[in-house]
Amino acid sequence: MNFSSKKYKKNFDYSYAIGVYATIELLTHQPSRVIKIYIHRKGEKNKGVLKIQSLCKINNIETEIADGLIENLSSSENCYAVGFFKKYQSELSADDNHVVLDSPSDMGNVGTIMRTMLGFGFIDLAIIRPAVDIFDPKVIRASQGALFQIRSQYFDSFTQYKNLFSRNYYPFMLAGRNMNELALKNPYSLIFGNEGAGLSHEYLKIGTPVKIPQSDKIDSLNLSIAVGIVLYENFKPHR
Repeated sequence: MNFSSKKYKKNFDYSYAIGVYATIELLTHQPSRVIKIYIHRKGEKNKGVLKIQSLCKINNIETEIADGLIENLSSSENCYAVGFFKKYQSELSADDNHVVLDSPSDMGNVGTIMRTMLGFGFIDLAIIRPAVDIFDPKVIRASQGALFQIRSQYFDSFTQYKNLFSRNYYPFMLAGRNMNELALKNPYSLIFGNEGAGLSHEYLKIGTPVKIPQSDKIDSLNLSIAVGIVLYENFKPHR
């Protein structure tokens, strides 16, 4: 398959991880999905590139020197590797706790949330459409390859998700119980709304609405910051 000069489009059946670290994560956690690895001549002696080559040898994955392709796909002068892989579907665990994002629209936020989830022991991510494409290289880059350890699944509506997963639901809204006063009951879903609009009032009827205590100097927190705070607070008891 020739990938030269092909910028990512949502309708592709493949995507790519840009950079050494994200490519190592791809090879470590999803080696069976990898199609081919491209390496920049400048990075042939880079320790990360050497690890990539070792992983490719172990998994019988083809590598190729392709300076032009990498320079076309990446805006960074220090990008030494790009890993192409087949896009795939995941299924969430019914037994584990979930993060639910309703209509997320910012690729950087979604990627950051994935990495934060891993940091605090969460790997199941439900995404309610319309939403960003998690396989866009911008999401992968923001996640620093965390995507490849996350189980993520799209749903056309929250109702579709709710019909599949019976559990305790905690939508995070300005009108809700203070997070510090509530003990979450497993298994649970932490539900967050769109960066601009938040969650609709319909979520007040779902489960137990919760809010993050904050000052009155701002109207709301950035989505990835809010998710990080909540995950950290629920991780602390297990440290």
